[in-house]
Formats: sequence, structure tokens, C-alpha cells
Amino acid sequence: MIQNEFNRPQRLDTIGAGESQVHVAAEPGERAALAARFGLKAIDSLAADYRIRRDVQGIVATGHLSARVVQACVITDDPVPAAIEEDFAIRFLPETEGEGGDEEIELSEDACDIVFYSGGAIDLGEAAAETLALALDPYPRSPAAEAALRDAGVISEEEAKRLAEESGPFGGLAGLRDQLGKG
Repeated sequence: MIQNEFNRPQRLDTIGAGESQVHVAAEPGERAALAARFGLKAIDSLAADYRIRRDVQGIVATGHLSARVVQACVITDDPVPAAIEEDFAIRFLPETEGEGGDEEIELSEDACDIVFYSGGAIDLGEAAAETLALALDPYPRSPAAEAALRDAGVISEEEAKRLAEESGPFGGLAGLRDQLGKG
């Protein structure tokens, strides 16, 4: 098993037919390493509560992730704190080697995220880290972002739409319509 920043292996032989509950939480050093990996200013907390059970296809883990992170504003690089509360459903499936590796897996409407594993354990820490990465705001903005954009001469989406309507192919017709309406 590859060692990740937040490694919490759960041995497969400890997962029985019934549901078991597991709690994982990242330590300060693990959070700092994950913050560097995901390009965050900080991860102040990261924990996940799992309900794990076997099914016909593999291991199913459902639960809830809680995290407090500090992202960088995409405009100003100012810190943008965020609280993440994310429910998840993950299906752990064994990696297949050879011809079966390209086999399609049928998913239902309530499809889980798929994580492949090899060996005798699944990594609940890495699954929590990946769930966190998917839940992050891809374009965090600080309160100062709009002013910085305006100062740089970037117009808002509403202003762009208005200008496009006025100067688009029918912009001249709108002006003619207004003149005809006055006459």
C-alpha cells in the first residue's frame, strides 16, 4: 500500500458482514502535508466518520466528513476560511490485473464514488483526503476580490451581458426601436 500523508489502513479481514463504525482524524503534521498537496493555506481540522460494510461487489463506506480549511483567494491570494461538511458514499473495489482491468462496473442511481485498492486493506485516511479535495471551492474569493477585479479593469458578468446586448448584432435595432417608439 502506498503511504499517503493521511494513512489510516482498515484491514479487510476486520470488516465483517455487519456494519462497523470507524472514526479517523488527521494530526497536525498530516494536515500540513495535505494542505501542501492541495494548495491550501491551512487545514485546521479534518475528520471523517465511516459506516463500513461488505456487499456483493466490495466494501461500502458511507459517512460524514468535517473539515476547517483556509484557501487562497484566486484573485488576491487573501486567506479564505471555509467549513466543509460533506456526506459521502464510497465503494472500495479490488484492483484487477490483466484483461479484466478495463471491465465496466454497473452503477445505480445512488452511485458511490469508486476507490480501487490492492492488498489486504483499504485506506480510510486517503479516502477522506480525496473527499475533502472534491468538496473544496475551486474558485474561492475573499471579500476584497471584487474591488481588486474592478481596479484591474475587469467588468462584472452583468456589465458584460449589458454591453453585449447593446453592441451585439441587434444592438442597433434596439436603438432604432427606441427612436421609433418616441416618434
